[in-house]
Order: sequence, then structure tokens, then C-alpha cells
Amino acid sequence: MHKIIRTLWDVLWYIIVFLLVQLTVEMAAALIYSHVEALSFTRVAQDMVNGQIGWLLAVTSVVSSLITIILFTCCRWAPISRQWLLARPWATLCWVVLLTIGTILPAEWLYEKLQLQMPEEAIALFQSIMKEPWGYLAIGIFVPVAEELVFRGAILRTLLNFFNKDIHWVAIVLSAIIFGTVHMNMAQGIHAGLIGLLIGWMYYRTRSVIPGIVLHWVNNSVAYVIFNLMPNANDGKFIDLFHGDERLMYMGLGCSLMVLLPSLFQLAIRMKCEE
Repeated sequence: MHKIIRTLWDVLWYIIVFLLVQLTVEMAAALIYSHVEALSFTRVAQDMVNGQIGWLLAVTSVVSSLITIILFTCCRWAPISRQWLLARPWATLCWVVLLTIGTILPAEWLYEKLQLQMPEEAIALFQSIMKEPWGYLAIGIFVPVAEELVFRGAILRTLLNFFNKDIHWVAIVLSAIIFGTVHMNMAQGIHAGLIGLLIGWMYYRTRSVIPGIVLHWVNNSVAYVIFNLMPNANDGKFIDLFHGDERLMYMGLGCSLMVLLPSLFQLAIRMKCEE
């Protein structure tokens, strides 16, 4: 019973700290912004302040992620080890990159079929961040590291230590559900939950957050590049990426699966010895 309570408390504590850091930094940024806005008496100054919203959100995300990384590493809630990297698993990491690329088109097709859409407020915030160079530093670099340390290095590690090895999948599923839930909207939640299952499986096999960070980094980087290179794609349908050609769309999905499935197979083999 003591072990159950301890595990539940640890998991709850990690979630609270993660959310509290984000909330505190966001509140501080909001206070700074409102103070600066109050000092902007002219129309030109007001327009300049409004134009910095995306930059402010991106910097806020970087700061909160950096604080999270420092907290979880210094407090050893997410112990960092070079053990897996000492085996020089570069080929494995290349397969992780290919796996991530292979999931992008099928995932987008599935979300459209399920009619999953982010709330308008979340879309507006997301787009304002993605337009900024700091946005990539936030979404592409710091957020993947921070979230992997929290949800795999701390939460999933704790759950795996609680559940027997024979039912390790329960820990992976629970951590993925938690990861999806903290995104606080259905569209992002389902996407994060599915990605969380994949990353959780890799963490279980390797006991390292590195594969998850790489997958997270590639996924977010591709989203950033597509948003900035193809801005119209964000408001259109999936088939618009293929100029309305349904045959070309299914060929694209087929090619993605031809990358995705061999990548999964290779990772299952290469990570097997770490199980």
C-alpha cells in the first residue's frame, strides 16, 4: 500500500511541478506585458507591443522549459545517464528519425478523418509562436527536452518501477494518457497520446530519453518548417497538400507507410537487447 501511495504522489507531484512552472512563467510574462502595454500611449507604440505577442509567448515557453529541465535534472526526478549513448546507437537514432517522418502524413490523414481540430484560441497562440524565430527554439528544442524529461524520464520511469515487467504496457499507456491530457484539448491530446505510446515503448526498451527527444524534435521541426514554408496548408484539407489529386495523396500515404513499418521493425530489433 505504501508503494502505491508513494507512486501516485510522485506522479502527481511531477505533473503539478510541470504545470506550476508553466503557469508561473506565463503569469509573470502577462504582468510584464500588461505593464509595458499600459506605458504605450501612442498608436505606433501600441502596434509595436501587439506585434510582440508571438515573440513573448515563444520566450515564455523557452524560459518555462529551461526551468523545468533544470528542476527535474538537479532534483534527480529524471536521472540523466549516458549509458545508452555509450553504445553509440547512431543507426538506431537514424531509424527513429525515419519513423517520425513516416508517421506525419498518416497521422494528419487520420486526424482529418476523425475531424479533430484545435480550439481557435489554441490555434491563434500556436500560429503566433510559429511565426517567430524564437518559436523554433521553443517548440523544436526546449519543449521536446523538457517534456521528455517530465513524462518519460520522471513519470514513466516511476510507473515502470511500480508495475511488474510483464505488464509494463500499463505504465506506458498511463503515461501516454497523462501526456495527452495535459495538452488540454482533444486534437492535441489524442496526437500527444499516440506519440506518447510510441515514445513510451522506446523508453521502456532503452531506459533513455534520447530516442524520445529525437522523435519529438523531428516531429516539431517538421511542423515548424511546413507552417512557415506552406502557410496555406494550415487552413486547408489534407488533400490540398497534393494539389487535390486523390491518387497522389494515397501514393504519399503509401510511401509514408513504407518508411514507417520498416522503421518500426528495425527499432524492435535494435532496441531488443535493451529490454
